[in-house]
Amino acid sequence: MTSAGSGQQPSLARALAVARHGTLWLVPTLLSALVALGLTLLYMGGILNPNGNLRDLPIALVNTDQGPPLPGQQQTVGTQVSRSIAAATPAGTVEWRRLSQAQMQDELASGKIYGALVIPTDFTTSVSALTTPRATARPALTVLTNPGLGSLGSSLAAQITQRAAHQASLTIGRQLTTRSSAQDADSTTRALLGDPITVTTKVGHPIGRHTGLGLTAFYFALLLVLTGFVGGNIINNGVDAGLGYTDNEIGPWHTRRPTVPISRTQTLLLKMLMTAGITVLTTSLLMIAAIGILGMDAAHLPLLWIFSYCASLAVGLGVQAINAAFGGIGQVVSMFVFIALALPSSGATIPLHAVPGFYRFLALFEPMRQLSDGVRAILYFDARADAGLTRGWVMIAIGVALALLFGFGMTLYYDRKGLHRLTTRPAATADQAP
Repeated sequence: MTSAGSGQQPSLARALAVARHGTLWLVPTLLSALVALGLTLLYMGGILNPNGNLRDLPIALVNTDQGPPLPGQQQTVGTQVSRSIAAATPAGTVEWRRLSQAQMQDELASGKIYGALVIPTDFTTSVSALTTPRATARPALTVLTNPGLGSLGSSLAAQITQRAAHQASLTIGRQLTTRSSAQDADSTTRALLGDPITVTTKVGHPIGRHTGLGLTAFYFALLLVLTGFVGGNIINNGVDAGLGYTDNEIGPWHTRRPTVPISRTQTLLLKMLMTAGITVLTTSLLMIAAIGILGMDAAHLPLLWIFSYCASLAVGLGVQAINAAFGGIGQVVSMFVFIALALPSSGATIPLHAVPGFYRFLALFEPMRQLSDGVRAILYFDARADAGLTRGWVMIAIGVALALLFGFGMTLYYDRKGLHRLTTRPAATADQAP
């Protein structure tokens, strides 16, 4: 036992000697603390109060009521209901879009509205008949959902429209109860008239069964970002190890290849070319796994593949540019750019209309919003350009251009300044640890 303990002591003493250097702790401690604080604020700040943060959620209000108006009134009941709903909604929370039936269907099919409230053509007639022997059915309002915009967004819209329809029913009921009282209606009839409207909820724009209730677009886009991000860092580390600029260590095996004299710009070009080639394989495997093996509902497969390739490539090129500019800390920087800031501002799980303004600002340029909109347009909205596909393509092109300009701009600057990576230093002792 004594012999074993004495054999371990020098290693323990050496580790403790190195650990006593405060500067060795400083950078990892600060970075870890900042990452933990930043991630918590970013992720939790965007999800805690969707109803309280609701701003201008687009919902269609379709009034097809053809009357005629009730005795003593100049407007149909449908017109009264549509006006009262818009007036009763808290200012700024919902954008009620008064559309025709055809316009509503078009905006549902292009993902521009989260739902709709439809007033039928015979609404006034059926309301009027309630106080007469001619009544055959209760008046009905229809709530339409749009699950392609995500289960939470569709649910928020459905709750709002159902609540508005119920309030309209109570308002109409008070008017009918007054009339029925004047006509000596019995108590059962008056109770029925107090809440006379039936509200039916239907899917306005159906999506497939294997779509994760409208979440496959988000997770597929997330996979594109992750494969670009992780793949880019794997290529970055692999090239650096292959060129002899970093050690290659796997478990107990450690190698260090001879250093190849190569400029920063040439290294970045090599990494970007490899990223472009390897992304072909990763994109193909991603689609094979998601669609071929798991059975995800997907149409427009050639378009989905080329969009997925370009999206993942844009992320991978961005990772290479950031790593080239920032060096060792580049992986943390790219993680915030492509993951930490992008996920809560994507609008794919919680609508951008239901998050604080800071996240809506991030959504203007963060890649996840652009990619998820493009994927969603292909998967759920028949690849319509106005459903987010055009914006996706434009932002991918801008992302690639920025990655090339920023990456090569920084490496050319470093090379011209003589800031080469090829350096040699003597080995340090434990007492000389930073």
